[in-house]
Amino acid sequence: MKIKTKLRLGFGFLFVLVLLFGSISLYYMNQISVSAKVILKDNYETLSFTRDMRAILDQNELPLDKQVVARFRKNLVMEERNVTERGEGQAVKALKAAFLVIINPSLPAEQHKQAVASLRKQLMHIDQLNMDAIVRKNAAAQAAVEKASLYLITSASFCFLVLFSFVVNFPGFVANPLREFSEAIKAIGRKNYKQRLHFDGTDEFSELALSFNEMVAELNKWENSNLAKIQSEKLRIEAIIEQMQDAIIGLNEQQEILFMNKVAAQILNLDEKQVIGLNVKELMKKNDLLTRILKNEIDSKPIKIYADDKESYFQLQKREIVVPVFDEQEAPVILQAGKTAGMVYILTNITEFKELDEAKTNFIATVSHELKTPISSIKMSLKLMDDERIGLMNPEQKQLVEHIKDDCSRLLKITSELLDLAQVETGNIQLNFVKAKPLEIVNYALNAVKFQAEQRHIELELIADATPVTVNADVEKTAWVLINFLSNALRYSAEKSKVQISIAQKPTGIEFAVRDFGKGIDEQYQKRLFDRYFQVPTDGNNKSGSGLGLAISKDFIEAENGKIWVESEMGAGSRFCFLLPIAE
Repeated sequence: MKIKTKLRLGFGFLFVLVLLFGSISLYYMNQISVSAKVILKDNYETLSFTRDMRAILDQNELPLDKQVVARFRKNLVMEERNVTERGEGQAVKALKAAFLVIINPSLPAEQHKQAVASLRKQLMHIDQLNMDAIVRKNAAAQAAVEKASLYLITSASFCFLVLFSFVVNFPGFVANPLREFSEAIKAIGRKNYKQRLHFDGTDEFSELALSFNEMVAELNKWENSNLAKIQSEKLRIEAIIEQMQDAIIGLNEQQEILFMNKVAAQILNLDEKQVIGLNVKELMKKNDLLTRILKNEIDSKPIKIYADDKESYFQLQKREIVVPVFDEQEAPVILQAGKTAGMVYILTNITEFKELDEAKTNFIATVSHELKTPISSIKMSLKLMDDERIGLMNPEQKQLVEHIKDDCSRLLKITSELLDLAQVETGNIQLNFVKAKPLEIVNYALNAVKFQAEQRHIELELIADATPVTVNADVEKTAWVLINFLSNALRYSAEKSKVQISIAQKPTGIEFAVRDFGKGIDEQYQKRLFDRYFQVPTDGNNKSGSGLGLAISKDFIEAENGKIWVESEMGAGSRFCFLLPIAE
């Protein structure tokens, strides 16, 4: 039987039950109403007639006048028409005979008195008959009321029991199958594909259970067919991770360790099999190196760890695991979004590259140091050759000497920059921090490039705020950065132009800036300006340097807890800036 049919039968039965109860109630209420009407119509009217006739006798003396007789006769006639009780008809006849004696004037007075006595007696007898009838009918009505009440209570109790049983049992008829379906679906969500549903009958729930069982069977087949493939792929991925030379640690979204290869376990001195599934926060309390790795900010600085019986360097990389989540909208469009599923930490061993880099740095430092002495000697010899006391040179010789001087100065600058770079890379850079006024640093740099600016007829304009604050910096290193900025600005500025040097107090420190009005730097080169050995392509009119000046400037400023950047626009010039914190 279909669910719709069952619902119709159930609610139809309730409707019939309500109609039956209403019909019984109406029937017995009508019976009580009829009994009450009979008492009022029959007996109470008779009592009213006899009361009026008795009142006429009491209020009037014999003989009665015509009007009184007419009133009495009227009540008597109405009483004759309302005879309802046994014996009441004979009493009415006797009452009528006595009345005829009273209204006959030819009869003696003694006979009239006897007729009045008979008349009163009959009236009393009629009253008694009707009073007895009222008592009897009232008792019958009370019995009918009690009977009706009993039937109504019985009917109401029966209806209540039926309705209560319907209210208790009928929701379960729908809710119980739905609960079984809900529990079965939850079991399927836990990948329990052995779950089955069984319903007796031929209703919609039974059909739905059959469809559900077929679906579960298909899911079970799919799971069994793909489980081996998934296991194989999982083992393959684990083998690849295990054989990698980099240390790899994987965490899920609950910060539990998903995997850890052998290299990572050896570095952290852990057993990779025992830590799987453990919460990494609890593990960090017992392993300082793990804490250092997971809390380390991702930057360009390598992490030094003692591994392979020596101090080794590792570059940390962090990758977020994002799994795709597909969201189906009302329209026939599927939106793809990402959901975080954990983190992967990779420690790449760069010890070999670090050693090669240190060897390169040491080689550069050694070569630069060895070159600096002969270059300085050559520069001194050129200075002596330029002295007229040694001897005069013709114009061609003098021009050659000037070219050699320029080349020697450039080589000397390059060797100095290489030495500074070697100090930065080896960590041997030494800063002499003092509280210095920004204007003093700027004047130091301006004096260094003043002669160069005069030769090219370039105006050096100083824009400085009248601020008494100081910066905590190495004066020589900071001035060196400004000199490098100014030298580049003079090199790329046209003759008879202007270069601005500005000092401004910002909320986070003091800003130093050098601005030129040259052709500017293309945006594609701006991000690489502070990289080592990078040089902006030129048109050949300006001699390029080593590509180290800005890189060393960046290292100097960052070592002083500052920030360095460039602002440039093609055709509008460039503005090189750095910010140093205010001294406390």
